[in-house]
Amino acid sequence: MPSTDPGQQPQHYQIRIRGHLGESFRAAFPTLELRTEGHDTLLSGPLADQAALYGVLADIEALGLELVELRPSGAGADVGEGFRSDQEP
Repeated sequence: MPSTDPGQQPQHYQIRIRGHLGESFRAAFPTLELRTEGHDTLLSGPLADQAALYGVLADIEALGLELVELRPSGAGADVGEGFRSDQEP
């Protein structure tokens, strides 16, 4: 559920996508920093709330991109709570 606390700070995320994104795909994520790492693209930056995160994840799915990893980052993030698609549930 999205936060209703107007004073809440945005959470920073790192989202790893399989492959290198071309300019048309990069335009789909204007508020996030994109960089390539190995064979993947890393999207990173603040997202206002869970609704914003779900919106980015929906865009990734709609574009047919493969989500590799989702990890909160920055201050207050528990790096042990990341998700990798190659891990067993």
